[in-house]
Amino acid sequence: MDDETHHPAEPVADHVTCVRCGSTWASDVPPATWLCSVEDGGRQYVCEDCARDHIRAIESRLDSEWW
Repeated sequence: MDDETHHPAEPVADHVTCVRCGSTWASDVPPATWLCSVEDGGRQYVCEDCARDHIRAIESRLDSEWW
């Protein structure tokens, strides 16, 4: 496979917000337990609780609007 792995290089803001539940993390760097995905050209973060609830859909690479 020739897929490239992209890591966030720069801080995202003064806080990070979960796109599923709206919870926030008061730091410019999200914790390692949060997921980051790129959809529609922008980074979206999912908190640990939402990731656990939807882990099968995430691992199946279903589009986030399905879960």
